[in-house]
Amino acid sequence: MIARAALLASLALATAAVAAPRTPQTAMAPVSDVAVMEGMPRLLSEYAFFTDLREQNPTWQVVPYRLNTPLWSDGADKLRFAYIPEGTQLSADGEGLLGFPVGSALIKTFAFGEGDERRLIETRVLLHRADGWLALPYLWNEEQTDAKLALAGARVEVVTPQGEAISYRVPNKNQCKECHSVDGAVVPIGPKARNLSDQWLAGRYEADTLDALPKVAVRLPLWEARKEATPEAAARAYLDVNCAHCHRPGGSASNSGLDLRWEQDDPVKIGIRKRPVAAGRGSGGLAFSIAPGDPAASIILHRMKSLEPGVAMPELGRSTVDEEGVAAVRAWIEGMDQ
Repeated sequence: MIARAALLASLALATAAVAAPRTPQTAMAPVSDVAVMEGMPRLLSEYAFFTDLREQNPTWQVVPYRLNTPLWSDGADKLRFAYIPEGTQLSADGEGLLGFPVGSALIKTFAFGEGDERRLIETRVLLHRADGWLALPYLWNEEQTDAKLALAGARVEVVTPQGEAISYRVPNKNQCKECHSVDGAVVPIGPKARNLSDQWLAGRYEADTLDALPKVAVRLPLWEARKEATPEAAARAYLDVNCAHCHRPGGSASNSGLDLRWEQDDPVKIGIRKRPVAAGRGSGGLAFSIAPGDPAASIILHRMKSLEPGVAMPELGRSTVDEEGVAAVRAWIEGMDQ
């Protein structure tokens, strides 16, 4: 079995380090059982997920991870962690979403700035309880000592990595559910086997917290190395991560008729020469979701470039335009045969 220290060191090298190095858990109690208890913890510190909350140093029971192609949220840096109760295992489901046992938690902290200037803005916690998943948003205080449950959401003034001053939106509890809902049930979005590294999955298997190594035929490309992938792979990965949680059967935008999941291979369902059915004025008067060879005539790109309410897509999670995402989708469309 791979030693814990070696596993974490190799993970950091291979995935560009998603969190500060771990420190042994000493003075803190084990991770709380709040994931399976009733009620909603008022403070992030009540979970005991971290040995150092401000530095986001996880306890030995909490494992950092990163996604090959991550969700974009105004350029925020994201620190992702998974808590798997002792004695339980993740279950593999091919290339798809890992199965998390009851009592698990997914933790994602959003931050802006670097080094001593880094400011933690919010932490979102997904708790897997016996009756399903519960999504809870936590807003960090000015002192950066803790985060408080913010069921109504919040607005925070931040400066993005691109130098834009924006009013960043911390989603309310219902908005969390809107993006995480499939057929009315809350589910995780990010940790699919195809969007995780082989090394991370192997590490979980060696640690006996994953029941089998998933068989992944094609993995989503590393976003920072997307130019080494095909334009189609980069664009499809981006749409899968940023759009497909709503634009899929059972998703909150299923009435659009679009299915932007990575595994969908029907050209019309992913938007190619597909006429809009529920876009309204969001279509911008354009005829097709994707007009092959013509980015300017493609509704998807029109909406990605817009900040106008009712037109901009995604509707939630951004106040600026993701120029890199726009460029990736534009390059894919430009290369299509007309």
